[in-house]
Amino acid sequence: MADAKVKKECDPADAAMIENRIKELCIQFPQGITDHVIQNDMPHLEPTQRAMVINKLLSVGQLDLLRNSSGLLYRMKDAQSASKMKGSDNQEKLVYQIIEDAGNKGIWTRDMRFKSNLPLTEVNKILKNLESKKLIKAVKSVAASKKKVYMLYNVQPDRSVTGGAWYSDQDFESEFVEVLNQQCFKFLQSKAEVARDSKQSPMIQRNSSFATSHEVWKYICELGISKVDLSMEDIETILNTLIYDGKVEMTIIAAKEGTVGSVDGQMKLFRGVNPIIQPTGLVKTPCGLCPVFDECHEGGEISPSRCIYMTEWLNF
Repeated sequence: MADAKVKKECDPADAAMIENRIKELCIQFPQGITDHVIQNDMPHLEPTQRAMVINKLLSVGQLDLLRNSSGLLYRMKDAQSASKMKGSDNQEKLVYQIIEDAGNKGIWTRDMRFKSNLPLTEVNKILKNLESKKLIKAVKSVAASKKKVYMLYNVQPDRSVTGGAWYSDQDFESEFVEVLNQQCFKFLQSKAEVARDSKQSPMIQRNSSFATSHEVWKYICELGISKVDLSMEDIETILNTLIYDGKVEMTIIAAKEGTVGSVDGQMKLFRGVNPIIQPTGLVKTPCGLCPVFDECHEGGEISPSRCIYMTEWLNF
């Protein structure tokens, strides 16, 4: 790389050359550059000249000033961010940049304070100012109800922060989940009934009773029972609970690339299942599923007369 040979006092042409080189370095290293990187690239550049050029780029909003474990970091700022932060001081720009880097998962005030190396009172003051400008927002996290994370105003929070479709104001919507559970199972049952009524061969009936998660998702969306937008991932979460309950089984098949509902050339299929035969009366009693059945006898530590589960079953 060619070094920028300048005098102690930069003339406009030299200053413009240094500015362009620093911006080229920022583009080359999008995560940011340090003073050390600039010094290695332009070893004949005086520290005062370097500081003068960098301060100019910061003042006109072309660079972001960050701080990491190794010190100050300079990064190219996009035009949209520069227009938003016009008129802000360097500390406010630094906090804004830290929040922007946090993405849709947000960042705690404590972590913000650590990364910016600013006093807590100053961080809180900047956050209040940025919120008033509607540049950032505070979001309550389901992981810690008494804490808030900050993210850019127009960013949609990650489901790990909000809890996704299953939470409303940090409360788990158990009734909503149960309704979805019932409707998903109802759809798979109806598909299985249609397959049985087709009078086809058993193999064809079985294959046609399967449904993709996309089909189940489309059915739930058309029902209009959800006030929030559900993704196929949400529906697969519900289908997984039905699998755990023994009401649904899943199989995976190969699928052509681009097929709706396929991931990495594979597609999940689901079908409702029913017991082949109804359980006998003994299995329905507590004794039928008791893990200590062989140790249970009258007069022993475990006995039918002292069994609370048997008493509850008889009372029921």
